[in-house]
Amino acid sequence: MKIERKQSVVLVPYPFQGHLTPMLQLGSILHSQGFSVIIAHPEYNTPKYSNHPEFVFHSMDDGLKGIEISLPSLENIYDLNENCKAPLRNYLVKMMKEEGDQLACIVYDNVMIFVDDVATQLRLPSIVLHTSSATYLHSMITIFQQPEKYFPFEDSQLLDPLPELYPLRFKDVPIPVVNNTVAEPVLDFFRAISNIGSSVATIWNTMQDMENSILLRLQEHYKVPFYATGPFHKMAPMASSTSILQEDNSCIKWLDRQAPNSVLYVSLGSQMRIDDKELTETAWGLANSNQPFLWVIRPGSVSGFQCAEALPDGFEKMVGERGRIVKWAPQKQVLAHPAVAGFFTHCGWNSTLESILEEVPLICRPFVADQPVTARYLSQIYKVGFELEVVERTVIEKTVRKLMLSEEGKDLKKRVVDMKHNIVAGMQIDGTSHKNLNDLVDFISALPSRFVLP
Repeated sequence: MKIERKQSVVLVPYPFQGHLTPMLQLGSILHSQGFSVIIAHPEYNTPKYSNHPEFVFHSMDDGLKGIEISLPSLENIYDLNENCKAPLRNYLVKMMKEEGDQLACIVYDNVMIFVDDVATQLRLPSIVLHTSSATYLHSMITIFQQPEKYFPFEDSQLLDPLPELYPLRFKDVPIPVVNNTVAEPVLDFFRAISNIGSSVATIWNTMQDMENSILLRLQEHYKVPFYATGPFHKMAPMASSTSILQEDNSCIKWLDRQAPNSVLYVSLGSQMRIDDKELTETAWGLANSNQPFLWVIRPGSVSGFQCAEALPDGFEKMVGERGRIVKWAPQKQVLAHPAVAGFFTHCGWNSTLESILEEVPLICRPFVADQPVTARYLSQIYKVGFELEVVERTVIEKTVRKLMLSEEGKDLKKRVVDMKHNIVAGMQIDGTSHKNLNDLVDFISALPSRFVLP
C-alpha cells in the first residue's frame, strides 16, 4: 500500500558488503512504497551514489581514514560506532529543523549500535535491520542465556551436538572462539549487537515461511513487531549494482560459451581470507574434478599474496579454457546464468539467498559468525547443499563431482527448485513477504513524531 505523503526514512548501514547490500536493497523497497530514503553512511566503503539516484546520501566522518579495517577488530567496530555518533546526531537535528515532522524513523544495521543512543536522545523511532538469518540470532541468544554450558569445550567435542541447537555442533558455534572458549569482551560485543535497545520493531532479510518457528521464538524474546520481508534482492524493484568492488563482466561472455548446467561458480565472499595452502588445495581439487569453473580470487583474499602468484605451478596449463579466474564477479548475474550448476560458497546470507532464488545448489565452506550456522541448515535441514568438512584436494574433487554429476546432486537440485518456488510464493500478493511489507509500510507511516530538538 502506497503512503499518501512523502515521509523520510533514514537508513544507517554497517559499511561492509554483506551488510551494505541488503540495506541498499531495503532502501529501494521503501522508496518504491513512497518514502524518501536517506542513506547516512560512514566514509569507509562509501556506496556508489550514481548507482542509486533515487536516494539522498549523507556521508559521516568515521574517524578511520588511513586505518586498515577490511577485517575489522572489535576496537575498530566500537571506534566506528563512537565516531559516527555526533555526525549522525547533528545531521538529524539539522534535518528536523528543515523538514519538521517529515522524518518517520531511522532504520539501522544491528552492528551500528550507537544509533539507538542517538534515536533515544532525540526521541526518534528506530527500527533494527538484521541482515543475517533468524536462526543465527536465535543460536547466539540461546548461548548467551547459559554460556557456561557451551564454553570452554574440548577438541574431542568439536563434532558433538550443541545443546538445544540441533543441527549445530561445537565446531559450528556462531561466536568467534580462541582455544575453544570465548573471551568476555567478545561475548559482550555479540550481546550488544543482539540488543535492540529502545527500537520499536525489527526488519529481516528472510522469509516467514522459511524460518517461521524461529521468528516466533525471537519475537517472544524481543516483544516488538517483526517484519520478515525477504528476499530483499527480489523484493527490491531496482536492479542497480550494490557492489563496492569493480565487477568483471567479461566472465558472462565466458559463461555464454559453456554448456547449460555445466559450470561451478566459486566465490568466498567480499571479506574472507584464506592461506596459500587452502588456495593450492582448492586449485587442484577444481582441476582434478574435470568440471568447468568460474573462480573469484579477490585481491587481498590470499594472505601474503596477490591473486595469480599464489596459484600452483602447472595449474593454469592443466585447466586451460575449462576454468576462468576473475578478481570479482557480478554474482547475481552469474548465478542466474543457465550455464551455472553449482556454487562453492562461504555461506554468507546474501550469497545463500541469491543462490537458492536461482535454483543453484551449494557446496558449503563456511568460516565465521553466521556462516557455519547457515552451512549446517543448508546441508542438514534444507538439504540443498553439501558441506565441505575438510579443505583438501581429494575431498574438494569428490564433492564437486558429487554435486555436478551424481544422483545425490540431482536430488539437491530438485529440493532447491522446490525451496525457490516456496519463497517466490511468499512474494506474491497473498504471500507472507508481500503482506509483511504492507504491514511494515503501515507501521512506519503510523509512527508518532515525538522528535525533541536539543
